[in-house]
Amino acid sequence: MNVLDLGFGSLEAQLWQVLFLSIRCGAALIAAPMVGGMVVPPQVRMLLSLILAVFISSWVPLPPAPDMMSFAAVLAVIQEMVIGAALGFLLQVAFAVPLIAAEQIAGTMGLAIATSIDPASGAQSGALGTYFGLVLTLLFYAIGGHLLWFELLIESYRVLPAGSFAIAELNAIDIVMFAGYGFATAAAIALPVVLVLLLVQVVTGTISRSAPALNLFALGLPAGVLAGIAALIIVMPIIVEQFIALLQTALDQSALLLNAGGVS
Repeated sequence: MNVLDLGFGSLEAQLWQVLFLSIRCGAALIAAPMVGGMVVPPQVRMLLSLILAVFISSWVPLPPAPDMMSFAAVLAVIQEMVIGAALGFLLQVAFAVPLIAAEQIAGTMGLAIATSIDPASGAQSGALGTYFGLVLTLLFYAIGGHLLWFELLIESYRVLPAGSFAIAELNAIDIVMFAGYGFATAAAIALPVVLVLLLVQVVTGTISRSAPALNLFALGLPAGVLAGIAALIIVMPIIVEQFIALLQTALDQSALLLNAGGVS
């Protein structure tokens, strides 16, 4: 029996090409902190990934996509998900650094009980961590980090073409190395404030030993909070510089992850 050909074969191939290209974009947008989590609805992220895929299919020369129902297509989809998630996960590590530093500072100040619901993830987080996260997010947009990250996402299709099985060229070790750098940066951010609070605790402990009648909790907690706030105000310019350096390093590591060090 002859099958009527309505001429939709090329349209089906183009739709599959756009859908295939949107997988990497969708995985990156899900993992990235600025559009991931509960901030942006999933429908908006899906629509944005499809729009990016349409432009990428027009701008970037790409090899033909594998057949839709083939085993090669399954492997290619997994590769696209891994590459996109790696790009977004590097930013997640960078945005988690201020939270780690804030937890160290808040625990020493006695503000660990001051928690709030993080609108980005829906989980509880410290009030100081939420403040640091907002500062880092504003700095990220102020230096144009979101534009550079989207440029890296598009350039990743040139360096690691979709469907070319080039995942072996992905420098995954850079993610682990950047995580170690993130822990060191968190310690450097929290160190000045924690040092001031340590000196305050030593002073209050000495006073409590000299005058046992004084209530240590009534004296130490307000002194620690006031000293911590004063220290944060003094070292905030240094913290902002460390935040900017952290974001720049995260973008550089994203480029190195794709062997695209020449992308700026």
